[in-house]
Amino acid sequence: MGKGGKRTRLTFPVTVTETHRGKALEVDCAQETIVLRDPDGNPLGSVTWHAVIEHIYAAAAQRPPEQMRVQPRASLVAQVRYWTTGDQPTDSRATGIGGGGLFIESLTPLPVGTNLDLEFVLPDQPAQRLKARGAVVWVCPKADQYTFSPGMGIRFTKIADEARERVLALVASLQRKPPDA
Repeated sequence: MGKGGKRTRLTFPVTVTETHRGKALEVDCAQETIVLRDPDGNPLGSVTWHAVIEHIYAAAAQRPPEQMRVQPRASLVAQVRYWTTGDQPTDSRATGIGGGGLFIESLTPLPVGTNLDLEFVLPDQPAQRLKARGAVVWVCPKADQYTFSPGMGIRFTKIADEARERVLALVASLQRKPPDA
């Protein structure tokens, strides 16, 4: 018990997460820590609330909220070439695309706010290169639970109506369920 008889430690058993079932998280409100305990109650490690809060803020800053997307999107692999003013083009691949932009895989993503020119090829018509301008709106410096590789989210800032319609048509065709589904 803490000051005034208030409980300062709460224990939450891990029951759903298969790989950690039997362990427990002990929240110490007085020390503002979370301790991971093994099934016998021995401490395996701890983290401060500050570290958890900073992790949550960092993850939120890297990912735009889903509700910010107004265009449908689909996971696919497409060839993409991009460059900034005065730079040499870089060839890569996009692993997600929608009417509002795409995700470009890159081991050295450009900083948020960087403007760039793009040429990309959709898999349904590999001979036609579509052109656009875009801006880096978020960066994934390493693979995480959302992306399988590091890279950058690009928002289209200028794209011809015909090119956007091609992207939207492809996304719509990929999102349709097969008749047997």
